[in-house]
Amino acid sequence: MSNPAAPFVAQHSVPTGVVATRWWWVRHAPVREDGGCIYGQKDIGCDTSDREVFEAVGKILPRHAVWYASNLKRTHQTADAIWSAGFPKPASMPHEAAFAEQHLGEWQGLNRAAFFASRPVEVGSYWFAPIDDPAPGGESFMDLYNRVRGAIERINREHAGRDVIAVAHGGTIKAALGLALGHQPEKGLAFTIDNCSVTRLDHLASAVHSGWRIPMVNQQPWMAGSQVAGASKLG
Repeated sequence: MSNPAAPFVAQHSVPTGVVATRWWWVRHAPVREDGGCIYGQKDIGCDTSDREVFEAVGKILPRHAVWYASNLKRTHQTADAIWSAGFPKPASMPHEAAFAEQHLGEWQGLNRAAFFASRPVEVGSYWFAPIDDPAPGGESFMDLYNRVRGAIERINREHAGRDVIAVAHGGTIKAALGLALGHQPEKGLAFTIDNCSVTRLDHLASAVHSGWRIPMVNQQPWMAGSQVAGASKLG
């Protein structure tokens, strides 16, 4: 039986002697200029016209964080949209090439629907190919996972105990989830990561142990306002 007099411990509290580095992953805004084709690492722009979305995202992101983006412009445009919607612009935002989307080689430019129709169904993967299957002239998801993992581990050392906001891509965030799930990249592929969504992963480290906590995945903060508005109309 629980002790009613015991002190309340918040779900996301950090024990004494543990350093928490909190990652806030933001997927870039929707791409409208792909023509229904696979784009991977093609450097194309995104649609940042919905200010309400970026206002809502900014409300749940921490101030005074370290910012990163990939080297592809759709992540820079997304960050700019968050700042333009009222979030304080950081002094700098390094462009981390390791956070780029998977290079899909010769698949880039192919019609997406036709590509998936021609591929065997990989239940439980929900990706372009099995994790060890590289695109011709490109990368496998495992290649993506390894470079994302290396960058995360480096930034954890450089900015231990900080909040880190990383504006990146669906594949990048799935790779980060695979790392947080105990180096199981295939498990990260089971998650849906929507455009502009926020995923929070906390790296916890003590003198003798380190690991991850996953407070939220694919959070879409702009949805809460629309749901409340819809409920009030029904009432």
